[in-house]
Amino acid sequence: MVSSQKTGSGVGAAAPTRSKLSLKGSSKLVAEFFEYSINSILFQRGIYPAEDFQVVKKYGLNMLVTVDEDVRAYIKRIMLQLNKWIVGGKISKLIVAIISQDTGDVTERWQFDIEVFSKSGSIAKSLSNTVDKENHVVSEKAAQQPEKPMEDIQTEIQAIIRQITASVTFLPVLEGRHTFNVLVYADGDAQVPSEWIDSDPKDVPNAEQVKLRSFSTNSHRVDTMVAYRLGSAE
Repeated sequence: MVSSQKTGSGVGAAAPTRSKLSLKGSSKLVAEFFEYSINSILFQRGIYPAEDFQVVKKYGLNMLVTVDEDVRAYIKRIMLQLNKWIVGGKISKLIVAIISQDTGDVTERWQFDIEVFSKSGSIAKSLSNTVDKENHVVSEKAAQQPEKPMEDIQTEIQAIIRQITASVTFLPVLEGRHTFNVLVYADGDAQVPSEWIDSDPKDVPNAEQVKLRSFSTNSHRVDTMVAYRLGSAE
């Protein structure tokens, strides 16, 4: 598991071109979903001031994204690396850990589980290291079932974003200053940039857990969950 952190201001046959675009397009879509989800979490949980965000239109929704240049650059660096790992099938989880700057305690843990569909339509634990084989796996599965309409994917993503927005109705108010860490469960043979470091899981002690909705493409499935600390830790 590797982590990137930010201090709060506070030989298979080559697949057809269409299938190559399907794999890369799905990977980009998943990475983009993570980018907007992270921004939504940072805003809804008050990690940065409300004035540090602006409204943009995405997924048919009004989304809030940070305008802080340092935070934007940090998230973009994460997304560029995540897209590479997702295309290569090298990542199984992405974690956004909310951490108290005063105590160092993990108060919330947002977990996104990433699954890759194999040619049989089941979940593959990992993909081949070669791009051709990766595309071959995805193209065989795509041949077995119709292409999922983008409208359906967007509807599923909308439901998750709305749940993140509504999370303020059940998550405890965060007292004091907080920061966030982004953690990734990556394969052992994944190439890891030097700015990413090994990390503990950032688990929340005695956590309450709420499972949120999921979305899927013909290539990937993403499940979402949030764990949080209810009251003071014993």
